[in-house]
Amino acid sequence: MTNRQTQAVVLFLFGGAILKASLTDLYLRYVQEGLRPFLIASGALLVVAAAATLWYELRAPRDEEHHDHHEPRVGWLLLLPVFALLLIAPPALGSYTAAQSGTVQVNAESDYAPLPAGDPAPVSLIDYVSRAVFDEGRSLAGRRLQLTGFVSTADDGAPMLARIVVSCCAADGRPIKVGLTGGPPVDVPAGTWLQVTGKYSDRRGKDPVNRADIAFLEVEQWQPVDPPKQQYE
Repeated sequence: MTNRQTQAVVLFLFGGAILKASLTDLYLRYVQEGLRPFLIASGALLVVAAAATLWYELRAPRDEEHHDHHEPRVGWLLLLPVFALLLIAPPALGSYTAAQSGTVQVNAESDYAPLPAGDPAPVSLIDYVSRAVFDEGRSLAGRRLQLTGFVSTADDGAPMLARIVVSCCAADGRPIKVGLTGGPPVDVPAGTWLQVTGKYSDRRGKDPVNRADIAFLEVEQWQPVDPPKQQYE
């Protein structure tokens, strides 16, 4: 097989791997949900480019082909990460990343919108932390809240609720952590996804990794849940 044919095969498999990931929920383990159309377009473009290259090479006169047949076989090692993507579905970033990284330092909002309707009100972890730290819980007061995340463990062994925040892709993922106080003890392994219902707490902590503020939630009840389709915030 010539060098160009090898390149075409690699392009085809790589494009196919991207299409497979982006046409299922697998891509959510790597990038934000809004990037799906770009992934589909990129994968399709790679497949088309590979097909065009193979078509051109197979139609080339034989006297032009003999110059290309001494290419190093090590080039086929480029297929290993492609096969890994096709055959192995790595998990989304989770409790290990949260334990090794400092909590995200959230930004203050100039004006906090009313909480969603319902009792309890569903709130993201990053929204809860922002309201708790910068608004001192004023926009949370008097409401029962529902937070969903996975269990992470503090240095003292206390459980926290966490999620990974990504700006673009998993490579820039950082955890957002919420301490848990009161209520029934959380006695499940790290990495277990929980839905926690509770109220605002004025208790604060410091992340030992980066000394950022950690807000706490006064727990009323909790229950294990399946990981959501979109695990990142």
